[in-house]
Amino acid sequence: MALQTGTSPFGTLLTAMVTPFTAEGEVDYQLAAALAVKLVDDGCDGLVVTGTTGETSTLTDEENLAMFRTVKEAVGDRAAIIAGTGTNDTKHSVSLSQRAAKLGVDGLLIVTPYYNKPSQAGVQAHFEAIASSTELPVMVYDIPGRSAIPIATETLIRLADHPQIIALKDAKADFAATTRVLANTDLLVYSGDDGLTLPWMVAGAVGLVGVTTHVATKKFRALIDAAQSGDFQTARGLHFELDPLVRGVMTRVQGAVAAKQILKWQGVLPNSVVRLPLVEPSGAEIAVIKADLEEAGMEFSE
Repeated sequence: MALQTGTSPFGTLLTAMVTPFTAEGEVDYQLAAALAVKLVDDGCDGLVVTGTTGETSTLTDEENLAMFRTVKEAVGDRAAIIAGTGTNDTKHSVSLSQRAAKLGVDGLLIVTPYYNKPSQAGVQAHFEAIASSTELPVMVYDIPGRSAIPIATETLIRLADHPQIIALKDAKADFAATTRVLANTDLLVYSGDDGLTLPWMVAGAVGLVGVTTHVATKKFRALIDAAQSGDFQTARGLHFELDPLVRGVMTRVQGAVAAKQILKWQGVLPNSVVRLPLVEPSGAEIAVIKADLEEAGMEFSE
């Protein structure tokens, strides 16, 4: 399959936004708006709001919806706003998706139903029910490390026949399986692993839904643009430059925890507050993350 260079309604560089909190643990909507604007200014053409990194599982429905509204109002039509409305309850997901659609979001991110461990028939029925509940385009989110089950390749191929299901965020890291999806569907495939952006784009993916993109937006923008234009020498150099930073954000602690800590060091966020059961990094974890940042040549303040 040739590299997908056509226009995607979701964009090519999407950040799965953190949800900023006040020191007391309440959602800071003003800061969320400012962060969204910064990310778009720095090169994002899409934002995922209250996905995994947005700590959606510890937000109320009203907080989720207020985040969708806040970010959409902040960036307008400058970037696609993708609402994370998937849960392990199909009926709940349908309701949240319909409410999000009324707020003017541009698409939905729907994760594999977690914890329940349904059959693949159940997985397919779950996605199709949610996709059929609105007219919004849907990005399917395959992340077996969190959902306990993968979406089988055959299921993804069948889901691609649904008119609203147009994209896949692949966080399965199974190159052979997703190659079959690329070869047998028109799904717009996005890397869901920051460090695999380049190899996935070589295979035909359109871009990235990332976390490290919070703290290195411009460099990821350059990598994706280079890969899309076929300049793989430049893209490879950027891939190597980003490697220690990806390591620091994605492998030391949970991604939202690391991203918030680094954004605090960068002066973008006033704190690194997360909601339980997430906790802020320990002193030992901070030391390792700082070493990764230093290897990447990144400067920051306390």
